Amino acid sequence: MPIRSRHLCTLAAAVALTLTAPGAVASAAGQAPSADLREVLFVGNNWDGTADVIESGGDFGRIGRINVIPDKDRRMAEINANPVRWIYFMAIRNTVGEGHDQFVDDMYSTPDGTSVVVSRPSFADVVSLDLATGRVNWRFPVSGYRSDHMAVSPDGTRVAVSASTSNTVHVLDIETGEEVGAFKTGDKPHENVFSRDGRYIWNMSIGEVNTDLDAPWLDWTKGDRKITVVDARTFQQVRVIDMRERLDAAGFTEYSDAVRPAAFSPDESKLYFQVSFFNGFFEYDVATDRISRVKTLPKNPATGEDRTTWVNDSRHHGITMKPDGAKLCVAGTMDDYATVVDRDTFEHGPLVPVSKPYWATVSGDGKSCVVSESGADRVTAIDFATGEKTVSIPVGDHPQRVRLGQVREGWTGPSGG
Repeated sequence: MPIRSRHLCTLAAAVALTLTAPGAVASAAGQAPSADLREVLFVGNNWDGTADVIESGGDFGRIGRINVIPDKDRRMAEINANPVRWIYFMAIRNTVGEGHDQFVDDMYSTPDGTSVVVSRPSFADVVSLDLATGRVNWRFPVSGYRSDHMAVSPDGTRVAVSASTSNTVHVLDIETGEEVGAFKTGDKPHENVFSRDGRYIWNMSIGEVNTDLDAPWLDWTKGDRKITVVDARTFQQVRVIDMRERLDAAGFTEYSDAVRPAAFSPDESKLYFQVSFFNGFFEYDVATDRISRVKTLPKNPATGEDRTTWVNDSRHHGITMKPDGAKLCVAGTMDDYATVVDRDTFEHGPLVPVSKPYWATVSGDGKSCVVSESGADRVTAIDFATGEKTVSIPVGDHPQRVRLGQVREGWTGPSGG
């Protein structure tokens, strides 16, 4: 092996080992709550412009509701006064919004449980909302014309948000909304993940998902899709992973390389990720930099095979892992089911019927997988032990992201919302 190639391989291995240092992924929501805080789940109702707050376990009963667009009139006046912004606003409505405005994509609470930070795609911004009053604490307009997925640092002090039309991730101080850094990505940045020690941010760009050029041989038209790993302090790139090369090397040449939702193993040695158009997921070994396994899940016979009818190039969208790393939970979006998968054997459990599940997360006690049923306006809990549904809870219009968070003890909703 040439000296230069040997050096690059050594460097890549060193970076991979650094990224897999022991520790546990945590969020501001996942920290142990103090006596005056209550752990909850925030459910973002994208088309409603609301977020339901429900119990983080047990019967998952609803506690309260938040209006995440209290400033809607002002934002709409700005959009209507700017022809370019109006064009993008309408484009979002008529493409990714499926004829609806996208008012809430992602959300995280502050560590003290007094505020919730929300990304609002149609308004191209991130806002902090006071949970006591429902009022806006601060607002950060992202670069470009659409905000998307977020991630919160393990200590709960910073939030990273994808600005999907400018190929940028902004990192904000969660208390003030001030930008502390930013970095460039591939086309259409989507999922963000902090490493559990807070040292790195992983961003997955998905490329263009709104064209009808969906045949496998036209996959190259979807843009520059890659995983960008940056230092969370300097925001400098430490690694770029092109899954096209890794998929091809493993013999998966016909699969898209648009990495969608992803979940790390507890030791961060493995990354499990979904890609566009695929009913299943891949396992990526971080240290060896290769695809190690693939899990193909059943197709729903009722799901048409015309890819152009699948929402935003998704087939499956939503994956999470039981805290002990033993099982995965997968949302089969276009196949209308969710299922629990054993991580060792890759055997899947019952296919739980759910309507257009858009996300999967873990309950506060770690015993359940919670999926959002965007087609039925509810969230459903699935027991990790049995793989069976335990309860469904009605929420608002088109629930998508579900995140663990915290509110003040006794909170039942904003006084002004």
